[in-house]
Amino acid sequence: MNRPDPGPHLGRVGLVCRWKPVHKGHAALLESLCERAEHVVIGLGSPNARDERNPFTAEESARMIELVLRPRFENFELVLVPDLGDGPRWARMVQGLLGELDLFVTENAYVEELMTSFYAVAHPASLVPEEKHVAIDGTMVRRAMARGGDWGALVPPPVAHYLVAEGLVARFRREFGLACLASALRERAPRSIA
Repeated sequence: MNRPDPGPHLGRVGLVCRWKPVHKGHAALLESLCERAEHVVIGLGSPNARDERNPFTAEESARMIELVLRPRFENFELVLVPDLGDGPRWARMVQGLLGELDLFVTENAYVEELMTSFYAVAHPASLVPEEKHVAIDGTMVRRAMARGGDWGALVPPPVAHYLVAEGLVARFRREFGLACLASALRERAPRSIA
């Protein structure tokens, strides 16, 4: 992946994530991008999927992003980026939806491979100051929610408040909690060699 100039100006930057839910790692990345870029195009990935990996609607994810960014930033826009089940076609669609970019950000190796023909690509860790790196992913947060664990420590406080106040944690547990826990157990189960 290309390493961006360490200076503050990145021009027009784009990325696509599922944001389900927005966690502290997402917040650090989004804030760093908005601090350094002229404009950030934030793709809301998988708005057409609804399962244990995608338990929140695009509108709910958008609200979480706004709760993290709006207090300080206005240099961003949100764009829906549906799943297509066809990587090359998806990449062309992303280019059409996000438009001209100076930099595309992803930590997904397959997405990086798809997007390098359209954009310079950077890994999120290269754009967030090291002291702000947070080792959290959405799966960790959803599993903590499903278990009734301390998921609130993994997300920004305004996002935690929103998820509780809107009944989204209770809905997630009701609709997808068992499926989320079952997927965790499947990952830990020994694989047979047959």
